[in-house]
Amino acid sequence: MSSDSSSTDERDKSILEKIIIYCDEIEETKKVLGNSKEALTGSFIYRNTTAMSVLQIGELATHLSSTFKNLHAGVPWRQIIKMRNIAAHHYGDFRTDYLWETITNDIVPLKMYCEQCIAELSRESETRVIDDSAGSEQ
Repeated sequence: MSSDSSSTDERDKSILEKIIIYCDEIEETKKVLGNSKEALTGSFIYRNTTAMSVLQIGELATHLSSTFKNLHAGVPWRQIIKMRNIAAHHYGDFRTDYLWETITNDIVPLKMYCEQCIAELSRESETRVIDDSAGSEQ
């Protein structure tokens, strides 16, 4: 595999790590401020904090390589990016029920999927290093 591919994989891995951080922030916010739709609805701090994390996840998703998104087409990347656009450009229209559904149903599976992808990219990187060192010994 070329060094361009390797650097793209590393960039994608770095982006996935950042997405995981925002997923963790959402989960921590739910623990601290309450794991209920009523708590979210009743607190602008809760709404703003989680909406910003959703926005950041969507922004990061825009920076994943096309190759990565095509290989992992089971993730609704377009919807993730669309949520970011709604949070960023139509904040007054951002419906609390959509935010609640997102942080309740989508964040944990997204985090787990990102962790699996990072493990996969790490294994591929290790294989490339082994293959490169074996090739240089010949």
